[in-house]
Amino acid sequence: QRHLVESGGGLVQAGGSLRLSCAASGRTFSSYTMGWFRQAPGKEREFVAAITWNGGNTQYADSVKGRFTISRDNAKNTIYLQMNSLKPEDTAVYYCAARRFTIATMTRDYDYWGQGTQVTVSS
Repeated sequence: QRHLVESGGGLVQAGGSLRLSCAASGRTFSSYTMGWFRQAPGKEREFVAAITWNGGNTQYADSVKGRFTISRDNAKNTIYLQMNSLKPEDTAVYYCAARRFTIATMTRDYDYWGQGTQVTVSS
């Protein structure tokens, strides 16, 4: 059963914006830390951002600080990634993930994953 479903990806020009969503189903993730990761062709999956269960703490990769914002709406069982000032190097498949307890930046620390959504930034 698929628990996390991403949406909102697409093709955008450099400097543009996109908002990704990750909807949880089948179980509630309101008590979980949620994260966004991305994987570009030929590269390892990398951490992008994470948010604790109540939104009280967030963490970002240096490469997206000041441009991306992670948020969540526990009533809707959904998390978001607002991406502004997009660059061609942001092109990747973006995945949301869930884990218990504190924020982590390693893929192995997350227990649930979505199928990913493609983001392509043209120059």
